[in-house]
Amino acid sequence: MKVLFVTTEMDDFVRVGGLAAVSAALPRALRPWSDVRVLLPGYRDVIEQLTHIQIVGQAPAFAEMPACTLGRASTRDGLPVYVLLCRELYDRPGNPYGDEQGRDWPDNDIRFARFASAAAELAMGKLDKNWAADLVHANDWQAALVPAYLAWRGARLPSILTIHNLAYQGLFPKDSLRRIGAPENAFHIDGLEFYDKLSFLKGGLVYASHLTTVSANYAKEITSDEFGCGLEGLLRMRSAASQLTGILNGIDESWDPRFCSQLAQPFAAGDWQGKQANADYVRKQFGLAVSRGPIFGLVARLVHQKGIDLVLSAADEIIEAGGQIVVTGSGEPQFEQALVDAHRRRPDAIGVAIGFNDAQARRIFAGSDFTLMPSRFEPCGLSQMYAQRFGSLPIGRSTGGLAETITDGETGFLFDQPSTESFVGGIRRAFGAFIAKDRLDWMRRSAMSRSFSWDLSAACYSALYRKLVTP
Repeated sequence: MKVLFVTTEMDDFVRVGGLAAVSAALPRALRPWSDVRVLLPGYRDVIEQLTHIQIVGQAPAFAEMPACTLGRASTRDGLPVYVLLCRELYDRPGNPYGDEQGRDWPDNDIRFARFASAAAELAMGKLDKNWAADLVHANDWQAALVPAYLAWRGARLPSILTIHNLAYQGLFPKDSLRRIGAPENAFHIDGLEFYDKLSFLKGGLVYASHLTTVSANYAKEITSDEFGCGLEGLLRMRSAASQLTGILNGIDESWDPRFCSQLAQPFAAGDWQGKQANADYVRKQFGLAVSRGPIFGLVARLVHQKGIDLVLSAADEIIEAGGQIVVTGSGEPQFEQALVDAHRRRPDAIGVAIGFNDAQARRIFAGSDFTLMPSRFEPCGLSQMYAQRFGSLPIGRSTGGLAETITDGETGFLFDQPSTESFVGGIRRAFGAFIAKDRLDWMRRSAMSRSFSWDLSAACYSALYRKLVTP
């Protein structure tokens, strides 16, 4: 089966959030079942890291979208990767979605509609004369118009849209309809129209053959008024028609503390001296005081969704009880600044590194006793899986993938409400476990024995692919 996996991030080359990890791992896990090829925009970081790009096709200008070139390359382990080359759209500083100040590019409608349109042409066999897809797997709002362009061009090709986070929808003024060459009759309540704006994500929700999201819990939650982001009616309809499936993400095999070369010292379950060596390293790296108390790690995008304000409001209680906090991540400027300010007030107890570095994140998971995840919602979450594998017990809100992957009181701690009071309740339970060393040992062993392999997820996707391709 030939599958085109359409994404705007991939850990091999460029990362903003969890989509990058999924896009690196899932296509590889699917290779035993499928000829999977990844399509990425030709960002500067992608082009610089691919050693040989073979030009295989040209996509002509369309509406207000410029012409572009399709190149083909492969990763070091041989996974085929297509890149859409268009310097004026993708060769820019900043991240895939915005400039160096974090502001969205004003032409993101053109940038990602051009990407989606070219993906549809590639899938239909119009760009690479030697390859066409049996099925397209698009991811998030940036690729959500692929099923729409397939439909508008009369292609009877099955498509899947995976919703990694419903809160990011790709909303643009109505005038974008003309700029991206979408038909006028697509702008209505049963099409791309969303409160008089054009929604890229809604286009995918309407036109894709099947919808998936990244945990079974989140698949239920997004059909509710609380989590549906205004799209719950459409999602309820797709769910009722058995066209919405939750498939839990996995993590790759490199998340094994026994063999991870980036740690201060590798360790196994029961080797708590090895874990202590990582804690000592983290304290030294972040300039924290020598302490026998627990380290609470926070490895996250610093945005409202992740409950960063709740961490800030609970910080004094953690420190007064003898704990320390270590943070790495980037996101909304007000949260970055608030964390830096908290560090300046208590440099002995709060360590902060703005930005993301994979090796540093791994060392924080390995060195911390607990991982803070007070998310207001969490489609799947990966940090709680990484944390458990590295013996750091997650403290997470009982929502989405957190509720699905943390066993309360056994591999971590769940709390119910996105409030400081509820979150602090979870933190107090964590302190109780830390003091009871036998219980801490048992919980760490339980957490580290959990498997979050991609194999099961890949088998579920492969079965869904076959179901959609077989008439």
